[in-house]
This record gives sequence, structure tokens and C-alpha cells, in this order.
Amino acid sequence: MYGGDEVSAIVVDLGFHTCKAGYAGEDAPKAVFPSVVGSIDQMEVDEPASTDANSGSAGEAKASKTPETERSKGKRKLYVGSQSLGLRRDHMEVISPFKDGIVADWDIVDSIWDHAFRECLLIDPKEHPILLAEPSFNVQQQRERAVELMFEKYKVPALFLAKNAVLTSFASGRATSLVVDCGGGSTTVAPVHDGYVLQRAVASSPIGGEFLTDCLMRSLESKGIEIKPRYSFKRKEIRAGEFQTVDLDLPNTTESYELYSQV
Repeated sequence: MYGGDEVSAIVVDLGFHTCKAGYAGEDAPKAVFPSVVGSIDQMEVDEPASTDANSGSAGEAKASKTPETERSKGKRKLYVGSQSLGLRRDHMEVISPFKDGIVADWDIVDSIWDHAFRECLLIDPKEHPILLAEPSFNVQQQRERAVELMFEKYKVPALFLAKNAVLTSFASGRATSLVVDCGGGSTTVAPVHDGYVLQRAVASSPIGGEFLTDCLMRSLESKGIEIKPRYSFKRKEIRAGEFQTVDLDLPNTTESYELYSQV
């Protein structure tokens, strides 16, 4: 209940690897998509020319051209969501809003939140109270910037910031617990007492899921196993029921997009 009306609150959890958004009280989030975006510098390349080199189907190309998935931020165009990132584009870099575990690019965060609200949940944020999940080690400046963006741009009627460790503890039916959170960019251990994080006791390590993935990739490469992204080859039928793979020449593919497609 909010203001006497049955208006569901929206929960948004922007993690290092994945953004999750949904309605409070439901068992699972409605939207789960990568918390990275594709970025093309509009001063260097021409987007219509780059789409000709895509390896996706014509239907996928039309879907990616919808204005909802493309956002211009200054001199760059951002592509948000699994569908947009799944379509290869020339000179497209895959970038994250995070650096050393905290937000470094709020334009990207803005695009991710907007994608979650307007395209995934199909809501107007002005009509729903919002709960934002934040890391246990989040600093005051980050909290202030998030609140400023929510109230001044999205005009939300109410906002609450909750620590990830507290939400995890409550989800387990406990107000006091020790929460170990192994995410994409770091691993955090946070003690929770009566619903509050003991801030001085929070311990964090830079080793997370992406580090382990990198170790696994190096292990496979050392054994001569090559992982090819799906966009880099196509199947060709040589006889009935028999196929062979043909590598595609895509010289304008960035290293960051190749790595994103591999993992």
C-alpha cells in the first residue's frame, strides 16, 4: 500500500554483472539483463553503415533499430539490454558503469534504469515508490547521486535505499546473520544485526565471478581449446544433414565485445 492506494513498489538491484528489476512481494524479478552497455562514438563511425556487417537475422536487425534500445549520451550512442548487445555492430565497445566496485559513469546507470522501467517493466516511475539495492560498502556520495537522479529525473513519489546484505538476510527470514556475497566484480562479507549492517566489520575482496571466469578462459586456452563467439562464424550445409563452420571476416569488432560474447 502506498498513499492509501494499492500501488506496487518497484525493486531495482543494479549489480556489477546483472541488473534485476521487478515488483516487491513477487518471488522473482520481472527483468534480468546485463549491467553493461554497448557504446559507439558517433564522431568516428556512421551507425547505418555498421549495421550492414551484422551477422544476425533481418528480424533481429529490425528489433535492434527501435529507438527504445538506442540512447544518445553526448557524443556516444548507448545500446542497453540483452537483445541490443546480442547484435554485433562495428566499433561497439562494451563498457560497465562500475570502477573498483562503485559507479563511475552515471550516464550508463541512467540508461540502464530507464531501460528497466520503460521497456522491461513498462511502467512510469512517477507512479511507483522505488527500492534501490546498494552494496554494503557504498559511500555517501554514491547514495546522494542515486537519490538526486531518482527524484529529479524520474520524479519518483518515494524512495528507499537498502543494503544488499540486509535484503539477503530478510529474504532468509533472519534479522541477524553473516552474509557472504560473491558477485561479478567482488566478494563481500557483511554482518547484519537486527536489520542493520555493522559497517566497520564489512570485508571486501576484489576476487569475484569475472576473475574466476578469466582464470577458466586462460585454462582452456592453455589446453588449446578455442571459444568462438557466435557472431564470428556461420554454418554452411555441404550435404544433407552435414554442416561445416565458416569464419566471418569482421575486422571492426572491438576486443571488449569479443570478450563479452565469449563469456
